[in-house]
Amino acid sequence: MCGISGVMATAPESVPEGAVAAMGAALAHRGPDGMRGYREDAVAMTHNRLAIVDLETGDQPLREPGGIALIANGEIYNDPDLRAALAGAPFATRSDCEAPLYLYRRDGAGFASALRGMWAIALHDPKAGRLVLSRDPFGIKPLYYAELAGGGLAFASEPQALLAGGFARRDADPRALAELLQMQFTTGRRTIFPGIHRVLPGETLVAAAGAIVERHRHAALPQGGPVAADEAVASASIDAALADSVRAHRRADVPYGLFLSGGIDSSAVLALMARLEERPVRAFTAFFPDAAASDERAAAAAVAASCGAALEEVAVTRADFFAELPAIAAAMDDPAADYATVPTWILARAARRAGIKVVLSGEGGDELFGGYGRYRSAMRPWWLGGRAMRRRGTMDGLGILRDGVAGGWRDGIAAAERDARVGGRSRLQAAQAVDCADWLPNDLLAKLDRCLMAHGVEGRTPFLDPVVAAAAFRLPDRLKIQDGRGKWILRRWLSATLPAADAFARKRGFTVPVGDWILGAGARLGQLVARQPGVAAVAHPAAVERLFARGGRREGFAAWTLLFLALWHRRHVMGDPLAGGVFDALGA
Repeated sequence: MCGISGVMATAPESVPEGAVAAMGAALAHRGPDGMRGYREDAVAMTHNRLAIVDLETGDQPLREPGGIALIANGEIYNDPDLRAALAGAPFATRSDCEAPLYLYRRDGAGFASALRGMWAIALHDPKAGRLVLSRDPFGIKPLYYAELAGGGLAFASEPQALLAGGFARRDADPRALAELLQMQFTTGRRTIFPGIHRVLPGETLVAAAGAIVERHRHAALPQGGPVAADEAVASASIDAALADSVRAHRRADVPYGLFLSGGIDSSAVLALMARLEERPVRAFTAFFPDAAASDERAAAAAVAASCGAALEEVAVTRADFFAELPAIAAAMDDPAADYATVPTWILARAARRAGIKVVLSGEGGDELFGGYGRYRSAMRPWWLGGRAMRRRGTMDGLGILRDGVAGGWRDGIAAAERDARVGGRSRLQAAQAVDCADWLPNDLLAKLDRCLMAHGVEGRTPFLDPVVAAAAFRLPDRLKIQDGRGKWILRRWLSATLPAADAFARKRGFTVPVGDWILGAGARLGQLVARQPGVAAVAHPAAVERLFARGGRREGFAAWTLLFLALWHRRHVMGDPLAGGVFDALGA
């Protein structure tokens, strides 16, 4: 896990050296173990390293004898298999990111189809005059680019690096801002910053003379509708796929652990880690000691004890919320107003302090196995009460937003819904595919990436693996949702594998008491948020103040979203450093 950035100019003399250096400096938090540069012809690149595999010889850029150079952010889990398949290639390191060099030499721009893992790769082929950018199919690792006025292409692991390099302006696109307010994340290729685009999950771009000339796409999900399967056979297939994935995701030359909630997904990962480990798994779980939120410590403790894991309980308090939220908003440059950023940030800090450099987590289990309640509604036709996902926005009906602000907020999701209805997919599969297209990479995985990388910790997601996707996505709907419960086959497997997980118990969804914390300082906080430029431009100040003074679940979530927007706008649009806690950052 690292940070990568660079520029392809139209001519060698046009490379903006100062801007490239600024991008590398802006990504220093992603690579605390060193920074190295590369310059060849009209291409300059910088690599900020977080050393996980091959600590001694794995510094980048990596090069092959023909002159091709590569920098990467991520992990290639099938590296041993690739090295065997590339017998005769002159490998010079033990880095898991070296094989893509020789795959590119063999397969050209299609090289990424052979990779298993999470990655954002930049590869320069000076003889062909090509710069190649590639991102893993689930979008676990982030990668952004900006096409420059007058020609040229800049890329980076985070938008804030492109802003620091002067390659885009600090502004908020109205449609993306509407998405953020109504859904807490943004969709598609365009980011909230005009001129900054995402390399889409599974996409490989080829640039020549500073312009994009080819685009290739490798899908994360298997094609086709549900396939008939016996429950016992499906359960055995799930066991084999998950074990294979967890085994691969454990490859590291540094200490690693697990984020454990006590829920189905992280418990499944723990069960397999414990099966494969000789030493006790180190696990971390969050709890909220000064709030009425659901406390999952008992469930996490029972699962950990059953597996012989060493569990650290990490308190997330109201004081933490007000002290850390400005830093969290600063890290979330591609914004996701997901309140789970708060415990994720605190857990990452605790893991790093405990000497852990890699953390496995359960992201992706709901998307692949049909866990969300919204899927059950999406499965039904409208005349039986079926409803489209995210049909209602956070701010709808609250009288908060100015006229016209929320226009078109659902356009991106509607486009994803159209794209998902292909190849005989069931309604459930289409709903899963919609979430995998935007919600997963642009909210859940962005949250995990930014919160962990800010503390020098790598996050790994064993559910988001092609082997697991092949075993899970085309299962019959009845093996995903049954008796009103999602993740049916995963629950059945976990119930047999780890009875202590109590896989069929009714569990509350993971919640963070941000509404209660905000309400406790509502009057003062409401006045501050209402007068922030980023909020005043989209919302009625008086209505914002009233919102912060009211209780209620919807009101609390809307207040949280506006508080996040206020801090995010100050940092990433206005350019303020956000020193201190919430009240300091908002200019109290």
